[in-house]
Amino acid sequence: MVFTGSASYMVFTGTFSAMQSGFRAGHGCTSSTLKVLNDIITAIDERQYCAAVFIDLAKAFDSVNHHILIGRLNSLGFSNDCLAWFTNYFSDRVQCVKSEGLLSGSLAVSIGVPQGSILGATLFSVYINDVALAAGDSLIHLYADDAILYTYGSSLDTVLTNLQTSFNARQLSFRGHQLLLNASKTKCMLFNRSLPTPARLSSITTLDGSDLEYVDNYKYLGVWLDCKLSFQTHIKHLQSKIKSRIGFLFRNKASFTHAAKHSLVKLIILPILDFGDVIYKIASNTLLRLHPICYHSAIHFVTTAPYTTHYCGLYALVGWPSLHIRRQTHWLQVIYKFLLGKSLPYLSSLVTIAAPTRSTCSSRYISLVTPKANSSFGRL
Repeated sequence: MVFTGSASYMVFTGTFSAMQSGFRAGHGCTSSTLKVLNDIITAIDERQYCAAVFIDLAKAFDSVNHHILIGRLNSLGFSNDCLAWFTNYFSDRVQCVKSEGLLSGSLAVSIGVPQGSILGATLFSVYINDVALAAGDSLIHLYADDAILYTYGSSLDTVLTNLQTSFNARQLSFRGHQLLLNASKTKCMLFNRSLPTPARLSSITTLDGSDLEYVDNYKYLGVWLDCKLSFQTHIKHLQSKIKSRIGFLFRNKASFTHAAKHSLVKLIILPILDFGDVIYKIASNTLLRLHPICYHSAIHFVTTAPYTTHYCGLYALVGWPSLHIRRQTHWLQVIYKFLLGKSLPYLSSLVTIAAPTRSTCSSRYISLVTPKANSSFGRL
């Protein structure tokens, strides 16, 4: 009840930044990544440099200062009774360890939000929300304790200078929240496909003077992004992961009934193929063809059909569509949500309904403005 009331109040009052996606209804890893990816692709499409800092915080949930959090709730207009309840909620907490039947002594917990609790995630989002409100000349997107800070422009020097300035401001904000930057896991990336770049890029540094490492690949919210947006690393990583699981299933296939095989594939193979497929759909056909091979192997496991069976016959045996149709369906579902206004504002704004140039026979038909395709994306 406390969670529902608090969450409803914060949604009603517009507490959360539009760029704060963690633990919010209607938000998710895919929607967040689509937003960031669209900004980056747009910049590259306009022949601009785009640089990003993937920010990693050390033990973020365990570092929340209760006094700062209560002050934040107070500034949002929570009543004195609510503030007293939350103060009591954080008071007199202890932790201990139980191992092999033995219980350690208790230790007082004076900071942090309870992880795994229904309130902990929302309270952390409130705590860190201010970080997203002022990113300077850069853009920022938060998903709980995962953050990406990025900017773009026609001059590489200007882009990196603006990124450094914004990064400094964010670091000061983190310090004000008593959150510690994990410099060794915070990385930089320059997204670029064809523009000239120097052999050595200007360093992005922490306030302590440490240079951040430039990387060509980074796993952001479950999707491996690479500096050329080819998604080669991500697709091959998924292929390896699926092959490992299918190999295990085949080695133990004698232990499973047909119904169990069907359920196992739906539970441990298809979710891997489905997650984020609308994000990496711009990858080359050469890379995208790697996944149907795994998909067909999974169907062979379920049906025990000979390997000479044509894949169209395999689909009929299990009643599943091809992987291409499956992905297209997911993408059309995303667009359909846009049209119904059930998507997030920062995504719905990307879909433009075209003004009809002539009368149509039915108002059921809607035309969309189709941006000019950039054929360079997806190439290795």
